Amino acid sequence: MLNPPKFKGYRAIGTSGEEHAVVLNLEEYESIRLSDHLLLGQVTAAQEMGVSRSTFARIYESARRKIALAFIEARPIVFEGGKVYFDSSWYECRFCRCLFNHPDKQLPVKECSLCGSNKIKIYNEDSNHINR
Repeated sequence: MLNPPKFKGYRAIGTSGEEHAVVLNLEEYESIRLSDHLLLGQVTAAQEMGVSRSTFARIYESARRKIALAFIEARPIVFEGGKVYFDSSWYECRFCRCLFNHPDKQLPVKECSLCGSNKIKIYNEDSNHINR
């Protein structure tokens, strides 16, 4: 099960913000979370992600290289999709155009998870349009 970050990315302090961002896919983020935060071994982490150990190792190595590149070159890191599926509804903010999911189906969505705006719509991925 994937635990997506609660933020969109990072930016180095003291940079102009014009640097080309390093894109960390959500499966790469998850590999870092499992290995470096939860301290799981690669076999266990691979099982958590539902991939082989060798696939996990490739994802993890890619994540580490991207993070190193961002640190060394003072580039921002942004998190994006990748091959990830969520069992939750998706929403779009009319104000900042952010797409975000809402895992807790019992609670209503009141605001955008990025900017806090209350101008949100349910996003229907299957038909590629916004439901009102």
